Amino acid sequence: MLRALWLALAVWGAVHPMYYFLSYLSDNGWSLSALIDAWYVNASTTGLTWDLTIAAITLTLWVLAEVAVRRNWIALLAIPATFCIGVSCGLPLYLWLRSRPVV
Repeated sequence: MLRALWLALAVWGAVHPMYYFLSYLSDNGWSLSALIDAWYVNASTTGLTWDLTIAAITLTLWVLAEVAVRRNWIALLAIPATFCIGVSCGLPLYLWLRSRPVV
């Protein structure tokens, strides 16, 4: 049951934020640099950007440390998911991958 919840959260964490990113890009031109500039438009968004950056780095280090011990190589997929989609996808994806039986 918990594994299904992790997977559902990973899908939601991929789809829901991406809707807003694509909406922004559609409305403001398909400039990735403009999107990144918007992350630093004020102190609130800058704080949130740094919060998510630190969380993404922490998750990456956790994944690498656990993969080194558990040899659950498929769990490495959480790293590109984190940096290409976001922590809202990468963390639950990692928990889903981590909770499967390792052979």
